[in-house]
Parts: sequence; C-alpha cells; structure tokens
Amino acid sequence: MKKLLLFLLLVTGVFALPSFLMPEEAFIPHAKLNDTMQIEADIQLAEGIYLYADKLKIELITKNGISIKEIQSPKSVDHDGDMAYVDSPTFIVSLQKEAGVDAMQEIQLKLSYQGCSEKGLCYEPLSKIFDFSIDSSALELKQTKLKSLDLGDPTPLKAEQTPQKEKTKVSQGMSETDAIADTIKSGNIFIILLTFLGFGLLLALTPCVFPMIPIISGVIISQGKDITTRKAFMLSVVYVLAMAVAYTIAGVLAGLFGANLQAALQTPWVIYSFSGVFVALAMSMFGFYELKLPDSLVAKVSASGNRGGYVGVAIMGFLSALIVGPCVAAPLAGALVYIGQTGDAVLGGMALFAMSIGMGLPLILVGVSAGRFMPKPGIWMTMVTAIFGVMMLGVAIWMLERIVDEQIITLLYAILGIGFAIYLGALESGGHVFKKTVAVILFIYTLALFIGVLAGSVSLTKPLAFLQAKTTTVSSAVENKHAEFIKITSISELDTLLEKHKGEKILLDFSAEWCTACKELEEVTFRDPEVKAKMDEFVLIQADITQNSDENKALSKKYGVFGPPALLFFKESGELQSSKTIIGFIAPDPFLTHLNGL
Repeated sequence: MKKLLLFLLLVTGVFALPSFLMPEEAFIPHAKLNDTMQIEADIQLAEGIYLYADKLKIELITKNGISIKEIQSPKSVDHDGDMAYVDSPTFIVSLQKEAGVDAMQEIQLKLSYQGCSEKGLCYEPLSKIFDFSIDSSALELKQTKLKSLDLGDPTPLKAEQTPQKEKTKVSQGMSETDAIADTIKSGNIFIILLTFLGFGLLLALTPCVFPMIPIISGVIISQGKDITTRKAFMLSVVYVLAMAVAYTIAGVLAGLFGANLQAALQTPWVIYSFSGVFVALAMSMFGFYELKLPDSLVAKVSASGNRGGYVGVAIMGFLSALIVGPCVAAPLAGALVYIGQTGDAVLGGMALFAMSIGMGLPLILVGVSAGRFMPKPGIWMTMVTAIFGVMMLGVAIWMLERIVDEQIITLLYAILGIGFAIYLGALESGGHVFKKTVAVILFIYTLALFIGVLAGSVSLTKPLAFLQAKTTTVSSAVENKHAEFIKITSISELDTLLEKHKGEKILLDFSAEWCTACKELEEVTFRDPEVKAKMDEFVLIQADITQNSDENKALSKKYGVFGPPALLFFKESGELQSSKTIIGFIAPDPFLTHLNGL
C-alpha cells in the first residue's frame, strides 16, 4: 500500500499537483505511562492534517484483569459537517483492575485512527499497539460496568469524556439523540427525571399512543355500573404503572444488549394472539359473555385486600406497552444510547420510567373520565359499552395492519363501520335526530369504503378515488417522477448501494410496516411537495426491518439504531453524518429546514 501511495505521489508530482505526506509523516502517535499509572496517548498531526473524531478508538487488547475505567479526551470541532481534531489531541486513559490481579501486569493498548489532508487526500484507517508494564497495586478495583472509549460508534457520545471546563459547548455538532444522552450524563438527576417526564407528555400526543386510549377506557367501562371515580382512578394508575414498568424493562434490556425488543414482539403469531384478545374483550362488551376470574379465585384475591380487576388491568397495561406502545423517538433513543454506552441501567431506567409516566398521565385522565361520566344504568350504558366494544375491534384491526394485506384491512374497517351504523339504527325509521344523523353518515361513508375496496381502492380518506382515475392520470405521472426509495434489508445490500452512489448525497430511512410513526412520516412528511422536491437531491434508501431478522438486526446494530423511524444522512464521500441523524417523526417544515442544512 505504501509503494502504491508513493507511486501515486510521484505521478501527481509530474503534473505539478500538490504533494502529500506519507501516513507516518502525517500522523505520529505516542503513548507513555505517567506516575499515577495513567496512560497518556497523543497523535502529533502535521500541518494541514486533521483526524475524524468518530474514527478514533482506544482499547486494551489484553485480557488479564486490567481494563479501561475512563478516558479524558479533548474537544473536537465541526469540520465541514464532521466532528474532527484539527490540533494534535492528547487522551488520558485511567485504568482499573479486577479483584485478585497480581502486582505487575503486561498490557497492550491499541490506538486506531483515520484522518485527511486539507489538500484533499484521505488516508486509510491506521492503528498502533503500545506495550506497558502496569503496577496494578496502584490501580483502583473495578466497581461498575464501564466501557472503553469507542469513537467509531455510529452514534458517538464522546463529549462527556471531556474535562469539566470544556463541557459547555459539547452539544454543538451532536444529533438530537446524542444531545439527550449527554444530558443524562451531565445533568442533575431531578432535572433529568423532570425532563423525561415532559418528553413523555409530548409523546402522549403522538399517534403511537392513541391505541391505548380505547384500551384503558374499555377496561374501565367493563367494570360495570358499580364503578366509582376512586376505583376508576386506581385502575388507571395500575394500568399506567404496569405500562411504565414494562417499557422501562424492555428499554433497559434494549440499551444493554442493543436489541429492539419491541420489534421482536411484532411477529405474526404475537400480533394475531393480541388482536384476538381485543376481539374477545369486544365480544364481552357486546354482551355475548362475561369475562371474569372464577368466583373462588376472586374471593381469595378480595380476601387478601386486593380488589378484583387490578391484576387483569396490570397485565393489560404490561402487554399494551410492549405490543401497542410508542415507536422509537429521540428521547427514548437517547436513553438507550446512554445505557448502551455507559452500562448505567439504573439512571437510564429511571429516565425511561419517568418518560413512561409522562406518557401515561393523559391515559389516567381518560380512565378517570370514563368512570366519572359513566351514565346511570339503562339504555345509555348499553350504548356506551357498545361504542367501546367497537373501539376495541378497531384496535384489533389496527394491529393486523402490520401483517395483513391493505385491502383486507380496509374491508374489515368497512364491515365494522357498516355493522355499527346498522346497530345505531341507520336503516330504521324514527329515532333521535342526532343519533340518526350520525348513523346515516357513518353508513354512507363505510358503504363507500366497502365499494371502494371492491374496486381496488385502499384509501380511508378517498374511498371513491378510483372514479377519478382517468382525470388524474397526468398528475399521477408527474408525481411519480419524484425519486423513490430503494428498499434494502441487509448490510451487504446497503454497502453495494453506498459504493454505487458514491459522489451523491444519500438519505437512509429505517422503517417497518408495524411502525405507526413510520407511516405518519411517509404519509405526511415525505408527501409534502416541497420536501419531495428537496429529497430529489438525495439517493433515497429504505432499510426495511419489518421481519426483525438477523440481517435486519445486524444492519440496525451497525448504525446504532434501536428501532424505527430513524433517518441517516451520508455525504458525497460516503461518510455518515452522525450529528444529522433524526430519530422519530418530524414534520415537513422542520424536515425541509434540516435537508437545506445538509
């Protein structure tokens, strides 16, 4: 490789192009042991040479009871959209030992790095190994799970390693996810929890949480006429706490092991099973049967001081968080990145729990309202129960959207709507004017939906759009001229496309059919005319991780994605712009601003 580089330098010299330094001249690494058994590693940079911060990695390659406790690193700066070291950086590596380690130990430290010349040449990745004899008696015992600094992580959070005096501008150049993770590391615990509680309240307004509303309402309504405001409140709190516990456990495990556990629960048999549970609950509300525990078991539970219904509500809340819970958003991803990089599951878990409680507060209000405004026994109670039964069936169909053909889903919605309209009296004469009006409108709409499905339409908002097909042919043809996403499912497929489109800007969208926020992103943001026009400047690639296969997992892990939606951006050189990553749904206007800044 050196001979090839030398040859190229000689050739370029002939044509009077700028001369370039050899790698060993551009980068001169050193490492020494100081009096306190810390390793001081530095890389002397020649003039006009800089290092990529996310390509720098310090690690021990020996396994003899000595490990890295922490690394203090200098502040990197924004260099043409990438975080880089433009001055020679020095890193202080503190070590720790396992119990029972002998006094003297031989270790090897590996320093990996990559950089470029301001004249336009980028060097290949380089590394150097240093040998040290360590007096372990001067080291502290290992207390907690810590990791070596890996600046090559796709979503690096390196600024937290900087000295305290340099932390004020750390968030500059970071993605939103990284900034949130850094906030957890450097902030006060009370402020962290309060912040994540606020994040949860905001997430409660997203479509991902909406399916939980009919669930908690239905649970309260199913308690019958004896429900009180106090019991409705207690049941709602139990539901939300169970939801928060489930989401926290799943999040901590995902952060520690890098797995998208929610995706693992989107397999067809799980979806069918849980959808069946909602159908069973709906049938119970329609009065076909009564779902309850055996009287003997209820008596035992009541005798122990636990009133009936709480256990079932807790189970429903736990399962709802895993199956119907929110998609990955920046606050969640930030907490997961923090847990994954520090191993601090306690603080990360507390942040996730606070966020879950924030998401659940509106659900508590919904649950209490369902109990507070329950009508007195009579025909209205039957009507309210039936309404929530229909909502339960709607949730069941919504869940099936992830694994069932669109036409079948639309047909099921149409059948549900027609049945409910008939129940309300759409085909009967007389009745209350308001009720009759609602029933007739619902019947007409869902009948149109049914006809549209038979004609091949799957649109819930424009069921009869097929009637305008001839008049919209030209406009559709123009619309289809916009760039479309190329779907991939593995690292090899992505690498092939990255190589093929080198020299072009690339947008990589991590998506899945079961991800509600992904659908909102596609239907709202990506369809905006101005956004479409701007996206034409990019090669559009979509990583479909619906199946959660081993290839999907490897692809997500490589780029530090804990779940969809996630938008990643690559420069013309093929380098990932980590600080530009977007996690979760983003509206058209801010997304357009983001694209204009790339």
